[in-house]
Amino acid sequence: MRVHVVSDVHGRVDALARAGDGADALVCLGDLILFVDYQDHSQGIFADLFGPEKATEFIGLRTAGRFDDARAMSTALWSELGGDPRGHIESAVRKQYEQIFAAMPEPAYLTYGNVDLPLLWKDYLRAGHQVLDGTKVEIGGLTFGFVGGGLRTRYRTPYEIDDEDYARKVEAVGQVDVLCCHIPPAVPELLYDVVARRFERGSEATLEAIKATQPRYALFGHVHQPLVSRTRIGRTECVNVGHFRGRGTPFALEW
Repeated sequence: MRVHVVSDVHGRVDALARAGDGADALVCLGDLILFVDYQDHSQGIFADLFGPEKATEFIGLRTAGRFDDARAMSTALWSELGGDPRGHIESAVRKQYEQIFAAMPEPAYLTYGNVDLPLLWKDYLRAGHQVLDGTKVEIGGLTFGFVGGGLRTRYRTPYEIDDEDYARKVEAVGQVDVLCCHIPPAVPELLYDVVARRFERGSEATLEAIKATQPRYALFGHVHQPLVSRTRIGRTECVNVGHFRGRGTPFALEW
């Protein structure tokens, strides 16, 4: 049995269409849309709406930790654009989702990332796409558990939830062979992004579940350029499956 795993697709439609080649199934750990591209400032929803120069300014403010200034800047830009910002964002997200889900191989097992808009997914899912969040499924004789979304941060991305709600989803998954989350367990070396030069948030609940239940694998994404991409917790192999937008190839799991 061979399963390909991707995370942090961020609009990489071309590679996504090939991500299931040679595999029995695809697992996708979320972050499908691209709002801003920290590598190429001309890409993403923000640049499409306001231009690459404004995107560069916005990214610079966020990178410097000036989040209040970044929000003030975006508020001013939205007011110049006119209309409800949520309407503009939803329209742009829907265009991306239409392309992404059309390219998504089948069968695919998906969970949400922190930048995703879960309420919109149902409009684009195809027959071979199964969404799981706080639940599990059997794939090729192994039990896969899925926990989507991220925890609350100063970035205020769309699908961030309280620690308690996240922990309840982890508990609901229970004992599995493969634990699939968007964010890593709270292990510092897995959380540090060496390019962004910051720690992302990881889950203490996931870490405790791994220690207690010892799945074969814990798979995740979220941190695009991690200091450490894999480590062991007891018998569990913890693997960052990679920033799919950047690498364009899936992580392969075989048994």
